[in-house]
Amino acid sequence: MKAVTFSEFGGPEVLEVKELPEPQPGPGQVRIKVAAATVNPTDMGFRGGGQRAALGDLKPPYIPGMELAGVVDAAGEGAEWKAGDRVMAIVVPRRKEGGAMAESVIVPAASIAPVPEGASLEQAATLPMNGLTVRLALDMLALKPGQTLVVTGAAGAVGGYAVELGVHEGLRVIAVASAKDEALLKEMGAESVVPRGDDAAQKIRAIVPDGVDGVVDAALLGMSILPAIRDGGGMAVVRGFQGETERDIAIHQVQVSRYAENQAALAGLGDLVSQGKLTLRVAETFTPERTGEAHEKLAAGGVRGRLVIVF
Repeated sequence: MKAVTFSEFGGPEVLEVKELPEPQPGPGQVRIKVAAATVNPTDMGFRGGGQRAALGDLKPPYIPGMELAGVVDAAGEGAEWKAGDRVMAIVVPRRKEGGAMAESVIVPAASIAPVPEGASLEQAATLPMNGLTVRLALDMLALKPGQTLVVTGAAGAVGGYAVELGVHEGLRVIAVASAKDEALLKEMGAESVVPRGDDAAQKIRAIVPDGVDGVVDAALLGMSILPAIRDGGGMAVVRGFQGETERDIAIHQVQVSRYAENQAALAGLGDLVSQGKLTLRVAETFTPERTGEAHEKLAAGGVRGRLVIVF
């Protein structure tokens, strides 16, 4: 099978397409013929060596990718999926089977959900990892309907899902993003859009003088957004938090691997897509041989939606 791999850490140039043996599903596992897999910031960190300590004795070649969509090809004993099912899945790539960017990928049956009704496989591939990241973040914040949520990086993949899920759950959503994305975010349901910048927290306080109840910090603003949060509020961070919190604000470290086998949560996200509550956004598609180009484009910033590798 064809797979996007790297055998040493470095820039996009270390990525290469290799022919690898096709994996066989074991008990409770499913093999998926992959149609599409997305490029995410975590893939760039993996390729660059940022996850080296978590690899243990795992040997190269490594296969990046944390989310995919395709068609079930084979199922191991105890896996209820059947050949021909159109599915999406989250994948944890720091394992001997590798990640999502291969023609055939094995995942636990509980990491899979049906492709949302009306969605293409390319669109469905953009939901599992990013959608579950937001699902976990909101579960950790545990806000109640009517409370106020700030989403930083609101026009990005994680941020967009956070806006729409927050609105769906009855939260008052304030988006922090570029001014050019205001129309998009208002369409998604954000009540207010605050231009990103050093004074974002101050502008949020002008809207909510007592401070907001929670933040999903998709833009990695960290300590600079804390002044926008009320005493005792919370912030969900997707890639760690540097510094000290203040005023009893709880910092929730979101590790999506915790939900990697939360099939009910993934299926629930798919249902919301089918109902028109969540928007799947594909920015551009690439062949496996152009994965390095996709990494460069994502690193340059400004991508709205997801860059998708099509097999």
